[in-house]
Amino acid sequence: MRMTTHVGLTGRALGAHRMILCGERDDHILSSLRKVAQNWGGDFEAVYERNWQKAIEQFEGLKVHLTMYGLPVKEVIGDIRARVARDDLLIVVGSEKVPGRIYGLVDYNVSISSQPHSEVSSLAIFLDRLHEGRELDLQFAGAKRRIVPMARGKRVEMSGRPNETPGE
Repeated sequence: MRMTTHVGLTGRALGAHRMILCGERDDHILSSLRKVAQNWGGDFEAVYERNWQKAIEQFEGLKVHLTMYGLPVKEVIGDIRARVARDDLLIVVGSEKVPGRIYGLVDYNVSISSQPHSEVSSLAIFLDRLHEGRELDLQFAGAKRRIVPMARGKRVEMSGRPNETPGE
């Protein structure tokens, strides 16, 4: 549950507009992600689709599966970036054991590393490579909260009112 939430948080923070949660429905995850979008802004939505295969097959656009068994990201990211300029993008991030059918349903199977690692790190690195770092400057419209960068401490502006917390 925590890992799935972090995949959604990472996707949202780095430019994704939607997360489709497949398999077992977890309203707590969907609610948590919706609350983040309400408080921190942007047009991100989290939705549920029971059938992962249907979600992939019905998507009209470019489909990329992040897997350690795919082609190295540095070899395919240019092609993917060019295609994303004209197509919507679905990024498939599996958890637990991924069904073998997924590999044939997507346009690209992409590896960040050919070693076991986190779905969260795969998504973050892929989105950073895709957007060439521009996602780090995203502004989220409608935010009720906004972090003010500081060398020490924490500062969050809430609806125009600063809320300071000393450093940790």
